Order: sequence, then C-alpha cells, then structure tokens
Amino acid sequence: MRYKINLMHKKEISLIDRITFFGLNYLRYIIVITQLIVIGVFFYRFQIDQRIIDLKESVEQKKEIVKIVLPLLNEAAKIDKKTSIIDETLLQQKKFSGMVDYFIASFPETVTLTNMEIKGGAIKIMGDASDAKHLQSFYTTLKKENKFKTVDLKSIKRTETGYNFVLLLDKFTNI
Repeated sequence: MRYKINLMHKKEISLIDRITFFGLNYLRYIIVITQLIVIGVFFYRFQIDQRIIDLKESVEQKKEIVKIVLPLLNEAAKIDKKTSIIDETLLQQKKFSGMVDYFIASFPETVTLTNMEIKGGAIKIMGDASDAKHLQSFYTTLKKENKFKTVDLKSIKRTETGYNFVLLLDKFTNI
C-alpha cells in the first residue's frame, strides 16, 4: 500500500482564477438557460401576435356585420313605430265605435236627434223630445250606467212640439 502525502501547502487561488473557473464551468449553463428563455419568449410573442391579428380580424368582421344589419334594424324600428301608431289608431277606433254603439243602443226612439258633434271622446247632442219623461229616462240611464264620466244637460227649452235640449257626454269609459 502506498500513500501519497503532500506536505506542500495548497496554492491560493486568486480572484481572477476563481472568476475564470466560474466563467468556464458555470457561465455557459447560465447562457444556455437564458437563450432557452429568450427563445420561449420569442415563440410566445408569435403566439400573442397571432391572437392580436385574429382579434382585429374578428372586430373587422363584426363591424361589417353591423354595417349590414344597421339598415335592417332602422327599418325594423320604423315598422315598429308604424305598428304602434296603427295599434293606437285601432284602439281609438274601437273606443269610438263602442261609444257610438252604446249611444245608439241607449238612445230612445221617441227622441229626435237634430244635431250631433263628436270630438275625441266627447259627444254634443242637440235634439227634440216630445215627452219630457222619455228625455228624463234617457238622462238618468246615462248617469246610472256611468259609461260617460260627464253627462251634462246644458239646456232644455219648451217648444210647440215638445222639448228642445242640448246634452254633453264626455270621457267614455268602456267598463
């Protein structure tokens, strides 16, 4: 068996030698790792750029869709407005028809109508009644049934043939 004994003291390594040793042994690994990170970031950047391009194309497509659909939406809004006007007109006509039908159905046969004015929801009636009881019955019926909020007998005059009257009916409600 042989032993080797070194009695010489170890040589001190200088700072430059240490830096050189570190640079030669470990710095290459750091450079390789850094290069791998840079390459990874580079490919990630390509991926992000492609997403940005795709999103821009998607936005352009949606702008084109909006340009195409906008006239259709405007036309639909116009049609909707016209439809609502038509519905409102039909409702007014139905209310008017109901008011006139009710008035004609409740108007007594013994009373003669000389003039009738209809404005909005109001009816102004001028007529002649041969019997005051029939006129009174008509007036009380209108008041009692409460189809008109306002039932006002404006004037009544006695004439040779009977009674001349002016009746105002306003705000018809179809209860």
